[in-house]
Amino acid sequence: MPQKLASAQVLDSILDRINVGVFVLNKAMQVVFWNHFMEINSKKTVDEVLGRHIVDVFPELPKQWLERKVQGVFVLKNFAFTSWEQRPYLLKFPHNRPVTGGVDYMRQNCTFMPVKNDQGEVEHVCVVLTDVTDTSIEYNKAQDALSKLAEASNRDGLTGIYNRRYLEQTLTKEFSRVKRYEGSLSFILLDLDHFKSINDEKGHLAGDEVLRRVAEVLTTCVREADTLGRYGGEEFAIILPQTRLKGALILAERVRHDVQEAAIQLRDSTVKVTVSIGVTQMHPETPVYERLIQEADTALYQSKQAGRNRVTCFQRATVPGSF
Repeated sequence: MPQKLASAQVLDSILDRINVGVFVLNKAMQVVFWNHFMEINSKKTVDEVLGRHIVDVFPELPKQWLERKVQGVFVLKNFAFTSWEQRPYLLKFPHNRPVTGGVDYMRQNCTFMPVKNDQGEVEHVCVVLTDVTDTSIEYNKAQDALSKLAEASNRDGLTGIYNRRYLEQTLTKEFSRVKRYEGSLSFILLDLDHFKSINDEKGHLAGDEVLRRVAEVLTTCVREADTLGRYGGEEFAIILPQTRLKGALILAERVRHDVQEAAIQLRDSTVKVTVSIGVTQMHPETPVYERLIQEADTALYQSKQAGRNRVTCFQRATVPGSF
């Protein structure tokens, strides 16, 4: 047997046994080689695909993309590669992983290799398809874990709502947005009235339960676009994008009312709490986002001074008044 023929037979045998997909296309996109991996996973035998245009056999293939990819190898005479992160799969092959992995079809990396003749001209393109489903599943798990860690780092451990760090990050972004594109932005700061007496009389565990319950009430008041968080201690804050002062005052009054009406059930008693609230709106002359916090805090202090359980709006150049 001639050495060249023997080598070709050995190569064909190897290509049929390896656990990767290998198929070869000519310039007309016709299949000239189809290995065992491709047969098993595509349910198409060699006889069904040889000599046929690859897209005629698999109409679901991205025809224009695949033709550009293959023709690029013919023209540039160089390798091309596509990762599963760019395109999850070339062919919809099933996989044998648990459905809990969240993967619908086999994830594939695809390498497009030029097959040259003795004169260095590309006669065929060999496509190597590698099953990377396990890699993609583990990657997705890692990304999910990182996302959960990132989310947890933004949450207050006691109440589950956003923490001060996230509030200030969000306020910074919204402030910059209004400075650049105009629009409106309001900010609410609220504080539980006489919270120290709850801790002193009923204990810190009871105080913690009050904070959790108030956070639940506040969550029902805010809109999806708003950002609610625990600013610190018994203070909470609400960022209201695209909201003018009138709308912020309406929301603040609803918060005040709903907290007052909530009956907070503790282990051996029921308590009622109230909140004092300060509200402000960003203006063109507002220099930095911290000014909004200062203004809301000033208005909050005036709510406390005026008898608590009320909403006060910060007013520039005048004495802040109650709503």
